[in-house]
Amino acid sequence: MKTFISLLALMIAATSQAQDKPAYKIFTGEGKKADYGDMLKDALKADVVFFGELHDNPISHWLELELTKDLFAEKGKNLVLAAEMFETDNQLLIDEYFAGFFKESSFESEVRKWNNYATDYKPLLNLAKDNGLKFVASNIPRHYASMVASGGFEALEKVSVEGKRHIAPLPVDYDPELPCYKDMLSMGGGPMGHASENLPKAQAIKDATMAHSIVKFRQPGQTVIHYNGSYHSDRYMGILWYLNKYSPGLKMMTITTILQDDIEKMGDEGSGKADFVIVVPSSMTRTYR
Repeated sequence: MKTFISLLALMIAATSQAQDKPAYKIFTGEGKKADYGDMLKDALKADVVFFGELHDNPISHWLELELTKDLFAEKGKNLVLAAEMFETDNQLLIDEYFAGFFKESSFESEVRKWNNYATDYKPLLNLAKDNGLKFVASNIPRHYASMVASGGFEALEKVSVEGKRHIAPLPVDYDPELPCYKDMLSMGGGPMGHASENLPKAQAIKDATMAHSIVKFRQPGQTVIHYNGSYHSDRYMGILWYLNKYSPGLKMMTITTILQDDIEKMGDEGSGKADFVIVVPSSMTRTYR
């Protein structure tokens, strides 16, 4: 009877394990197992937290919101939210909306929104609005990034004084040998013509502007959580490279998100990408296509 009960317990445990479908696992950049509590603990110590998301990944967006809530519970008004998904020339619109100048419908009809705004970024915006927190539109207006993509940094010389207020101070430093930019040339494929060489420059002007926006709005003692596509902060480059130039000495913490078929062990792809790596099953549903 005792043997039967033991076998039954083993069968139940095996069945339970087979039915378990974890939505994500968290690891350190070295591949060691971690958990949400570890990630939150380190985020609370940082001046700037970079949450590198996969734009269409629901786990990224859910954990962004949960981490922001928990940071707010500890930091209160010393928490600042900032996002790649909103451009600097929309900052006034966000500020006036938060101040109650107009209704939500008017705001949403005027602000430039990503396709997944309603499901993925609106909850973050509302969290800031409802709790009196600053929400920073950190990214360069897309038409200026497009100018750089086609004409290099020189194209920005034609921008008006008013327009330059929405861009990182010119001229921007640029290191074409930085792996995050150098790799873009090979990822694009084809010959390295003039347009291809300008592609990483367009990425750099985005990174520089986002870094400058963080410095512009962050006050001493505040923690900024910045939401961005993971490539902008992976391997401690991109935005972080510029932030170290604009405000050296800030304590930065990075998170990235990757997809794997098997999430029980972090693969080589995540190694060294960030302080914490969120590994999500490759089969995870997407928020938009």
